[in-house]
Amino acid sequence: MIIAIDGPAGAGKSTVAKLLAKKLKFLYIDTGAMYRALTLKALETRTDINNTSAIINLALNSSIDLINNSDGTLKVLLDSRDVSSDIRKPAITQFVSDVAKIGGVRQIMVELQRRMGRQGNAVLDGRDIGTVVFPGAEKKFYVDADFKERVSRRHKESVGLGQNISFEDVSGDLANRDNIDSNRKVAPLKKADDAVYVDTTSLSIEEVVAILLKNVLMTNDKIQNSK
Repeated sequence: MIIAIDGPAGAGKSTVAKLLAKKLKFLYIDTGAMYRALTLKALETRTDINNTSAIINLALNSSIDLINNSDGTLKVLLDSRDVSSDIRKPAITQFVSDVAKIGGVRQIMVELQRRMGRQGNAVLDGRDIGTVVFPGAEKKFYVDADFKERVSRRHKESVGLGQNISFEDVSGDLANRDNIDSNRKVAPLKKADDAVYVDTTSLSIEEVVAILLKNVLMTNDKIQNSK
């Protein structure tokens, strides 16, 4: 069973996707982490973010792996190096949408994501999981939240990681990412027609996970009964 969770930055989709996968004992695939890893490599190798062919070539010559740890955390390996913490730095957040909007990069990543997802039951979160990566997913969700709430969450997360960044800077970055993600030519952020819309603005993480879990179990029952 494939569960697709899409939504904008700061909506909480990665957090709830990870917890949902743990409850269901499914593989968790954080597609955003994969684009962050490539962005990290681009910055480390001083590859021009605006040089499309150079970024695509970098993607072709990079190894990106996701490992689900027993405690529910995710380890991100870039060329066999653990970059789980490095990819969360402000510089990566600033440029990741520019890297992710490149069509050739997305083709490479989508194929890798599909290969991972086909290994068994999986929960994937991102921007285009239900529309492009797995349009035939058995269950789709679009997780959203009020813009100010998303900024607040992302700012709190950044401070928790020890980053010295202002609320205003986070707000500007998030607005820019929303614009790029929603208006890019290739696989823009949008709700799949058959996705369940979940507004998390006033909900706790536990409440959101409970809503998703209930929907997944109902869908799974229908699938089993139709066989």
